[in-house]
Amino acid sequence: MNRTFAILRAMAHRPSGAIGLALVLSHLVLALISPWIVPFDYKEMNALQTLTGPSSEHWLGTDHLGRDVLTRVLLGGREALVITGIATPIALLWGGLLGVYLGLRGGWADEITLRLVDAFLALPGILPLLVLITVFGSGGEVLMPTLAFFFGIPVIRVARAAAHEVVARDFIAAARARGHRPMDIVRRELLPNVTDVLLVEGAMRWSWMLLGFSALSFLGFGVAPPRPDWGLMVSDARVYMSLAPWGVIAPVVALSSLIIGINLTADALAKTLGLDQSRAAVV
Repeated sequence: MNRTFAILRAMAHRPSGAIGLALVLSHLVLALISPWIVPFDYKEMNALQTLTGPSSEHWLGTDHLGRDVLTRVLLGGREALVITGIATPIALLWGGLLGVYLGLRGGWADEITLRLVDAFLALPGILPLLVLITVFGSGGEVLMPTLAFFFGIPVIRVARAAAHEVVARDFIAAARARGHRPMDIVRRELLPNVTDVLLVEGAMRWSWMLLGFSALSFLGFGVAPPRPDWGLMVSDARVYMSLAPWGVIAPVVALSSLIIGINLTADALAKTLGLDQSRAAVV
């Protein structure tokens, strides 16, 4: 716990960390309190106020159905944050454990798994997601494990590379000589030495997962209307971009600020921990 606070303090003293943490915390707080501060019901439509510009009543204007854009922007990140906020640790856990174990074990299992990972990374990022979601549906109970599985696959390579650097050290050879089981070595020796790398990777995975979630909503495979979501809002409002640009700009700014905040936080975390971020992230 003391180390966690020390890391956060060190991050906050870096410009990128201060800005990133402020942006991420602002989004988390707004997502938490937004149901109690929004000025309108997100489903409330008004045929007399469609595509109206920003005003004292509607600060960010209205959409093509007369719904308040500010209300929908404030609520639009809740489901994305909940689903990706749960899916990211799951992806980090299973991908990290498998990658560390393969880095220790080596051999044919390591080679076969690595070739499968390479084959997956060669595919267009969103294509496998679309296939599974088309087959099984797009509810939260499908999106969460789907995102956790597919975004955990790149973590395998990162964890394996980090484990390889540790496996070459003398204390791993000593643990093997003492007859420790592979999973004991993973738990006691490897994981404590690769946790920092996995933390930075987890932050980067979170930002990519948010982009993937919003892309799915944009394509109609994510959040179902009329529930608000930033990707879905952009999809609905892009047709009216020339008449009412605020319907696109507002959710894009919201999503972009969150992604930028997470990336700045990950950068500050990597520098604080003495890691090279480019090595920690594999897209």
